Amino acid sequence: MHRHHTILVGMVAALALTVNATTCNSTNPCPASAPCCSEFGFCGSDDFCLGGCNPLASKSLDSCMPAPMCQDATHTFADNSRILTKAAFFDGNASAYDFVVDKGTIMNTNSSGGELALLLTKDNGGTRISSTRHVHYGTITARLKTGRWGGVVTAFITMSGIKDEVDWEFPGSTVTEGQSNFFWQGVIPDGHNNGETHKGISDTFANYHDYTIDWQPDALTFGIDGKTVRTVRASDTTDGGVVKYPTTPARVQLSIWPAGIESSPPGTVEWAGGMINWDDPDYKAAGQFYTLVKSISIKCADPTKAGKNITSYVYGGNSTKDTPSVAFSNQTTLLNGALSVGPAGTTVNAGVALAIAVSLLATLTIL
Repeated sequence: MHRHHTILVGMVAALALTVNATTCNSTNPCPASAPCCSEFGFCGSDDFCLGGCNPLASKSLDSCMPAPMCQDATHTFADNSRILTKAAFFDGNASAYDFVVDKGTIMNTNSSGGELALLLTKDNGGTRISSTRHVHYGTITARLKTGRWGGVVTAFITMSGIKDEVDWEFPGSTVTEGQSNFFWQGVIPDGHNNGETHKGISDTFANYHDYTIDWQPDALTFGIDGKTVRTVRASDTTDGGVVKYPTTPARVQLSIWPAGIESSPPGTVEWAGGMINWDDPDYKAAGQFYTLVKSISIKCADPTKAGKNITSYVYGGNSTKDTPSVAFSNQTTLLNGALSVGPAGTTVNAGVALAIAVSLLATLTIL
């Protein structure tokens, strides 16, 4: 199984055209002038400090904005009023929106009480949505239908700012199996991977199934239609004295992405079922490939109970080797940056304006 990363191709070129971009990672943190390391590995301020901001690569652990805390909910899609269709306009207010569209196109089918369609076209490069709130342990279930086309991958994951990640992925070349995986701080293990394949699922394109990530401090359990198919114990991930297990607040993400394209590594193309056939009759008829989402339920399981007026998560000093501690906070999650004039006279934060410019040039690719 291959690790799934989402990146915006053209990001480097776009940033070079707009600012003196500074790249960042854990060994090359951001400067005070641009303190936040975005999920794409560039330093900035304002929206760079929101969801996906990496505290280990930022100026300091508290450079990123506090993350909106988990809230029990079941999200359905009778309409898209709770989804912000351009993530660049998000200001950190998780009460206003449940999800943002990071890239691509969504559509509501309004059938069977409402379904959210994530679309993939040759031009849009795929679609990804992210929750506005973070989960710090919990049970997350997505009821969805996958794609069925070689080279097209459907994914349901949790992803933290420091790249703690838990995955359900569905390569489109088969509709009878799914793949589970997890990563600690984006590290790909030497000599093995953490992935497993789960077979015998009834047609994942034609039928809705419930895919569950039950993420607890001591164990990670994957389920299909209420049945446990895999359990990983945190204690079994110890390597070199470090427990390499996801421990940091994460956003819930769903996506459809093109693995079978020329820019993908050969191994990724093979894993996904080959190159995408853009002449497929389904694509010709609909003008797109798609995955359908019926609902997403989130049951929070914070290790300690939050006190009154708690609104967010913040990072603290290292509590164990290489792993920052996480604490509750009543700090605001809202941006307070300088404003500039946006489209149609609206006001948007200066960092948001940059992000919008970047998104116009970028296309989504997965490595």
